[in-house]
Amino acid sequence: MRWIWIDTFTEFESGKRASAVKNVTLAEEHLHDYASACPLFPPSLMIEGMAQTAGILVGEARGFGENVILAKVRRASFDGYAQPGDRITYTAELDSIDTAAAMTRGEVLLNGDKIGEVDLIFSHVDHNRSDLELPDHNFVFGDTFMDLLKGYRLVISDKAADG
Repeated sequence: MRWIWIDTFTEFESGKRASAVKNVTLAEEHLHDYASACPLFPPSLMIEGMAQTAGILVGEARGFGENVILAKVRRASFDGYAQPGDRITYTAELDSIDTAAAMTRGEVLLNGDKIGEVDLIFSHVDHNRSDLELPDHNFVFGDTFMDLLKGYRLVISDKAADG
């Protein structure tokens, strides 16, 4: 199973910026596991949502030809949690990218209000292999993931056409 912490992209500017949303619902079992008395979507999952948003931005910038792996959380700060019924918006901007790595910075909005900042570093493991034994195929942006991404692209294209 692949955990996806974003529902759709609302903006995607290749090589520059991406925004995605996550609608938090009461049906998500992990919310009850975190704090059983009051279901919450914790900052740790918001970091992962930002990593997915920014990671797709980084992967797309290089044609999805490499395995893009989260290497480091440079900074993460939050002023709250999300609850069922809330809408989380992740906005990631690409600071730098080269053959070895990429750096992004991002903001997390809760129902339109800023509640967090997340700056990340990604590694392109295909160029950093050295002595690691990794699969020869792209295990990050595989066929199943690319099929899922096509749905996101349709939403972005439809919104741009409506624009």
